[in-house]
Amino acid sequence: MPSKRKAISPASKPESSSASRKSKRLATKPDPVVAAPADSDFEESEPVLSTKKKSTRRTAEKEVVDSQSKRQAVENSGPFVAEKAEPDPDPEVEDCALESDFVEEVDETEHGTLKKSLAVSPSKRKPKRSEKVKDEECVLSGEPVPDAEARQRWPHRYNKGKANGTKSLNGQDDADQQLQAKCHFTQASVDGQIYYLEDDAHVKAADGEEDYICKIVEFFEAVDGMQYFTAQWFYIAKDTVIKSHDQFIDKKRVFLSEIKDDNPIDCLVIKLKIVPVPSNATLQFKENAKSNCDFYYDMMYLLPYSSFLSLPPDSTSPVSSSSTISSDTDAGEVKEHNLEKKLLDLYSGCGAMSTGLCLGANSNGVKLVTKWAVDLNRFACDSLRLNHPGTQVRNEYASDFLSLLKEWVQLCSSFSLVKSNVPPHPHLKVTDEVEEDENDDESEDSGDDKKGEIFEVEEILEVCYGDPNAVKKPGLYFKVRWQGYGPEEDTWEPIDGLSECPKKIREFVTKGFKANLLPLPGDLDVICGGPPCQGISGFNRFRNKENPLGDPKNQQLDVFMDIVDFLKPRFVLMENVVDLIKFSNGFLGRYALGRLVGMNYQARMGMMAAGAYGLPQFRMRVFMWGALSSEKLPQYPLPTHKVIVRGVIPTEFESNTVAFDEGRELDLKKELFLGDALSDLPSVENNEQRDEMPYTNEPTSDFQHFIRLGRDGALGSVLYDHRPLQLNDDDYQRVCQIPKRKGANFRDLPGVRVRSDNKVEWDPDVERVKLPSGKPLVPDYAMSFVGGSSTKPFGRLWWDETVPTVVTRAEPHNQTIIHPQQNRVLTIRENARLQGFPDYYKLTGPIKERYIQVGNAVAVPVARALGYSLAMAMKGSSDGKPLMSLPENFPSHAEQIEVSQ
Repeated sequence: MPSKRKAISPASKPESSSASRKSKRLATKPDPVVAAPADSDFEESEPVLSTKKKSTRRTAEKEVVDSQSKRQAVENSGPFVAEKAEPDPDPEVEDCALESDFVEEVDETEHGTLKKSLAVSPSKRKPKRSEKVKDEECVLSGEPVPDAEARQRWPHRYNKGKANGTKSLNGQDDADQQLQAKCHFTQASVDGQIYYLEDDAHVKAADGEEDYICKIVEFFEAVDGMQYFTAQWFYIAKDTVIKSHDQFIDKKRVFLSEIKDDNPIDCLVIKLKIVPVPSNATLQFKENAKSNCDFYYDMMYLLPYSSFLSLPPDSTSPVSSSSTISSDTDAGEVKEHNLEKKLLDLYSGCGAMSTGLCLGANSNGVKLVTKWAVDLNRFACDSLRLNHPGTQVRNEYASDFLSLLKEWVQLCSSFSLVKSNVPPHPHLKVTDEVEEDENDDESEDSGDDKKGEIFEVEEILEVCYGDPNAVKKPGLYFKVRWQGYGPEEDTWEPIDGLSECPKKIREFVTKGFKANLLPLPGDLDVICGGPPCQGISGFNRFRNKENPLGDPKNQQLDVFMDIVDFLKPRFVLMENVVDLIKFSNGFLGRYALGRLVGMNYQARMGMMAAGAYGLPQFRMRVFMWGALSSEKLPQYPLPTHKVIVRGVIPTEFESNTVAFDEGRELDLKKELFLGDALSDLPSVENNEQRDEMPYTNEPTSDFQHFIRLGRDGALGSVLYDHRPLQLNDDDYQRVCQIPKRKGANFRDLPGVRVRSDNKVEWDPDVERVKLPSGKPLVPDYAMSFVGGSSTKPFGRLWWDETVPTVVTRAEPHNQTIIHPQQNRVLTIRENARLQGFPDYYKLTGPIKERYIQVGNAVAVPVARALGYSLAMAMKGSSDGKPLMSLPENFPSHAEQIEVSQ
């Protein structure tokens, strides 16, 4: 079998260089400057427009001379240097690390430059001509294509100076570099082998390199007499953004790109058989195709947003079903059931992502409902139940939830509720005879005889997988109500202890199946979630850089993908911090894409800033879409608001930022500031204890009016959770002395002097001030924080500012979180507004836990915009492009319908 070779080019390798990328922008002003990371989540920094600028790092391109010499350039012009941003020097406490949008890696490469080798395309790296083949053995053959036909099919070859019909290496038209043709052919003879248009072939690479893979789309003789073919390149998995995670991809699987370029015909090595597999091909067709080809392809790999898209369906191919389980419901039930689209929210927190997705989908005419949610934080689960009483909320490990799903399928199969190839549950020896006769004397056989008393199962109430009795015996357990006892005597019993009463288990499983107690494979529309990856935190000194998945703190990403693989939902949406693509050269982000594509999901990855969708915070996050091959892959909604950008986006992934093309005339809404979101809220003191209070002011901005709307669309009258974390006496005294003006912080306190290098020192002429407790007014940690260069300790926010991101901790010791005009930190409700939670959304648990719930949440307006685009895909309206514009009236009153009730 011919050796494989990657088809790679600068334009197809956004992870290698940014020179070929289009500049993009979230706002309207040109020529932005990328700022260094602020030293705090709330640190004031120089405003920077979120525009993707053209890289100037690819200086080696200047060495390539024009036209023919450019195509004869040496294979590699050397490594390119990509300057790495300086790391954020703040040694913050560990649990604040995950709150930062841009926590830089701290490793041996950061204090200098990071060299990146550039993977270039065959025409840049020069497909190597065979020295053994004479020129006369490599010729265009057959009759030339008639001139009129050639000019019609390939006009760019005959109309010098006009638009190029073929994508060039950098994805842009370049008429000056376009080879002009004397005539075209439909075949060529190379080393005795005839190649035709649309043939697939290996193309010779440099010595020591494996051959490239291409589709031949053009043969022509140039005006200078040289003979060329145009190659449309295939990628193998390791040459896409997936890189080293190609172990999930079949070695015979390649991905067709849009990248085309011209090469001398003597670079052709051997013909290949590469079979296209349409998205609706049957399993039988796929298996036959794989076994009778050199390679096959079922997706295209497109550079924008690292997109993997299925091939269009073939109208002559029978459609295959993706569902692995079917139930015995009648047609009427199925029709009614399909009106509702079911969502599972993993690592749900208090439900921000699923709430936003459902709001956005509902506003676009799709009834998306959060049926299930899973989270380990019991307070977050309580908050989700309170706001979405119709959701099955499970407070458990996601890994235990996956084990439970597998057990549930076996239980349903045991009682013939589903048709599946899964065997019956091994602890249930159920036969028709047993079910019929079971149990006139059931009470004599079921239960334990303790002190002469017979315990009989009255009802099974719940099911879980884990160790609910804390006896270090994980497994499948049922919560049992005992005959003659009340709820306080309910116990969790292992399934092997209940094997003698299958009738009660059958009643519970049948009831749960009808009530959608748990999702079944192939029966789910959407899985969303943000698996925690604490192991990539910049403040984790023991990060595993070689194998981040070897760190238990990162293994929830694997669990998330395992659940997707088991349930096979139609759509997947994963969210995470930007460190997902920053740490260890984007190891975890590439891994996630590799898993999705390996499971035959279409996929794309983008970064979205919350402020670009109507919030007074920046908060950049990574969002990864997945869709079954038979579905439309959702798009990313383009920004609706201007935004002030902070931090540094990794150079390799700059082109994944969801933004507008530079130069486009935009009419975005004005950016939002702190005053737009919070100025209508009642004044409260540091020691406020009320969880509910009335509004005292009318809304003064569109945002305030919108956020105060209730589920019924009317303005609410009760405000929830508007209380701050109460500061201790010493911190309260310090906060009271911070001036009520923009930019004020501990540096404004007596005894602090700021040097010319912007670092603080003690003023020798001022005696150190003491608090009533005897402790210093200015604590030592504030002076030494980040070597004395930080302005965060006891920093006061201001009305005309935005914040980088909402944090999970409300202490003012190392972050700017003090209210502009009140002597307290921001309240839970104020943080919730900065995240886009509607005021009717109530939170439960201790005060600190409520801050954590809000800080860990996805920004609701971003999720709502994504929900709108998800609905477009569900309705088949997505066109394959990565970006879409939201309607002008988005968000609108129509979104305020109830969700997940």
